[in-house]
Amino acid sequence: MARLLIKTEGLPNRTLELRLGVNRVGRVPENELQINHTTVSSHHCELMVTNDGVYLRDCGSTNGTFLNGEPVQEAWLQAGQELRLGDVEMVVESTEVTIAIPEFERPSQLPPPPTVLPDGTLCCPRHAGVPAIFRCTHCGEVMCNTCIHIMKRQGGVPLFLCTICSHKCERITVAKAAKKVGLLGYIQETVKLKFGHFRHPNKK
Repeated sequence: MARLLIKTEGLPNRTLELRLGVNRVGRVPENELQINHTTVSSHHCELMVTNDGVYLRDCGSTNGTFLNGEPVQEAWLQAGQELRLGDVEMVVESTEVTIAIPEFERPSQLPPPPTVLPDGTLCCPRHAGVPAIFRCTHCGEVMCNTCIHIMKRQGGVPLFLCTICSHKCERITVAKAAKKVGLLGYIQETVKLKFGHFRHPNKK
């Protein structure tokens, strides 16, 4: 599996194993990969693992993200490259990906169904009033543009990942409701069809 080795002394975790999907890296425990160092931002960067490899994205860190000594905002990682987050140095040991879909355990108590907006679209569970435009193909979660994880892929086609289980998401298609025609409208349409081609005998 994809793996980073920390070279800077004094840090407890010297090996960072990357899981499939989004791996958030930063100083606080809420990240999947915590690096407790003063030069590392609370949410420093994201390492997104797909079958195409490992994609790095800086999250607006204070002290920057560097690849082989050059500052980067986004980049594909290659084995053997030197990666630095602030003053923490590490090496990319491997970018190999083992595709294995983990079993997703649904909570025993199902969450309430998403709210439906007046126009018939689903509402994002995390952003009130914002329409959900993506649905996870694995856990069924719906989400808006803000929630979705966007993975840039080689070739330019983006991959949309679930914010809950990191599986692939698809856009929600909303079928437009058929226009209702009242009784008066029905009579008018019937008259048009019946006499639409009628020509007065005095007209040429």
